[in-house]
Parts: sequence; structure tokens; C-alpha cells
Amino acid sequence: MRILEKSKSLSEFCISVQKNHVLLLKYKSLDMQKITKNKVVSINYKLYESNKEGEVLEEVSKERPFVFLFGSGYLLPKFEAHLEGKEVKHSFEFHLDAADAYGDYIKEHVIDVPKSIFEENKEVPLEEILFVGNMIPMEDEEGYPLTGVIKEIKEEAVTMDFNHPMAGKELYFEGSVLDIRDATDEELAHGHVHGNHGHHGHHDHDCSCQH
Repeated sequence: MRILEKSKSLSEFCISVQKNHVLLLKYKSLDMQKITKNKVVSINYKLYESNKEGEVLEEVSKERPFVFLFGSGYLLPKFEAHLEGKEVKHSFEFHLDAADAYGDYIKEHVIDVPKSIFEENKEVPLEEILFVGNMIPMEDEEGYPLTGVIKEIKEEAVTMDFNHPMAGKELYFEGSVLDIRDATDEELAHGHVHGNHGHHGHHDHDCSCQH
């Protein structure tokens, strides 16, 4: 009877070792995930103007992280370069010159647009569109998407700024890597992450994206 008990205990011990070994391998596999092309990455960060003593331009929490497909071409190249190779729980801090972020502020990108263009839209009342500070998606003559910010409303025209909101600014990012996983075939085919927090056209964290 004792021999059977010992045999049973040994068998249970072997099964336990195997399970723990599998769990250990699984843990190591997860632990070794690094940020590389076609990985889905989740980060939280705080964005300052110029340096850590500068104005806080944006803050992304751990509860609502920025989730994106690394290497998909939607993010600033220098932003991705500073994150590449990092692992979960790694922190990051880096500075981007205006040239590596959204370029210089160009005065010629502030233009007067005829008010009649906005009057063509009969579905939305004009007062709901034309107010200082409103960001309006538009297109140029070739159909390229542009976003303009209303700076001034005149009698016959609307002064709009088509510079990126971060144009001319040096940026300083501070944050941490929360999660890394392989992208699904569908995500790779579409070029963006699926899910509530995935970066796509509707994501509101866009200070690291190319627009």
C-alpha cells in the first residue's frame, strides 16, 4: 500500500513538474516579448512641450492606454525608434525636435477660406460649424485630407490654420510599456489594431501619429 502511495505521489509530482515547466516556459515566452514590427503595443505616457518642466500637452493613463500596431507607418518614425526593442514594464523618456515631430510652423498654411464653402452644407447649422477653435476636416483640390482650425471669422471669409497643432513644438515623452502581443492576421491586413483602445482613425491619442 505504501508503495502504491509513493508511486501515486511520484506520478503527481511528475505531473506537477511538467505543469510548472509549461507555465515557466509560457512566462518566459511572454517575458521575452519585445517591441518589434507587427507587434501590438500598449503604452501610457505623459507628453510635455520641450522638456519635463514644460507644459503638459497630453496625458494617457494606464486605464485607457494608447494601443497601436508597431511599424505600420502611422506613427512618427523617431517615436517608434525610441520604443523599439523595449519590453513590458520598461519605462521610456525621450525628446523629439520639431523636425522629427511635426515640422516647423508655416505661416503660409494659415489662409482665408470663403465662407460660402461652409454654407453649402445644409445639414448642419452654420453656427454649429463656424466658431473660433473648431477643428474642421477638409480636403484639398487633389482629395488629400486636411484638418484646419478656425482662427478668425470675417464677413466673407474664415481664417483657418492648416498647420498640425503640434507644428513648431519640441516634444518630450515620458511613459511605460504596458503590454506587447502579436498582431492578428486581420489587424495586419487592415494595418491597425482592433478593439476599444486600438489606434485607428477615431483614436483621440494622436500626438505620436503622422497626420
